[in-house]
Amino acid sequence: MRIGILGGTFDPPHVGHLLAASDAAEALALDRLLFVPVAEQPLKTGAMVASAAHRFAMVGLLIGSDPRFVADPIEIERGGLSFTVETLRVLRERWRDDQALALFLLLGEDVVATLSMWREPNAVRALAEIVWLTRAPGPDAPPPAGRVLATRRVEVSSTEIRERVRAGRPIRGFVPEVVAEYIARHGLYR
Repeated sequence: MRIGILGGTFDPPHVGHLLAASDAAEALALDRLLFVPVAEQPLKTGAMVASAAHRFAMVGLLIGSDPRFVADPIEIERGGLSFTVETLRVLRERWRDDQALALFLLLGEDVVATLSMWREPNAVRALAEIVWLTRAPGPDAPPPAGRVLATRRVEVSSTEIRERVRAGRPIRGFVPEVVAEYIARHGLYR
């Protein structure tokens, strides 16, 4: 089985996440791609705005009924700080009987500079193949390990979406309509 893991704060999840995931699923011939919202991001402690429950619900709405994608609550259920190495170990254990299991950790090129600060970065590299998702032909400097996968360029960020909501501006086109409705219904980012 070929499993992709796309983790993040998803605060909120947006069309850029969805397009990058679609590109990765196709290019890597993934059987499944897990969207894994963090409980609490160690390098962004206190920076998340929406609760883990809201972010997980929005991820579910983002992926809809696409059979390639699964919203996985693994880090939210564990609670506390989310460390990728722990998640990868649990996923390896989950599919321990699959001798052909291949895990692909999908990371944005903006993470290249922080990977060395992660808990057990060498173990992360050993547990999953790192795939750097780039929005251009490739990063200026080669990533420390793994392969580079160019994805469609989408100029959208969660920060921009939160700012637009706070300012009362529309977010149509930034997120699927169901996510926008969820944000409005729950009064998120105001």
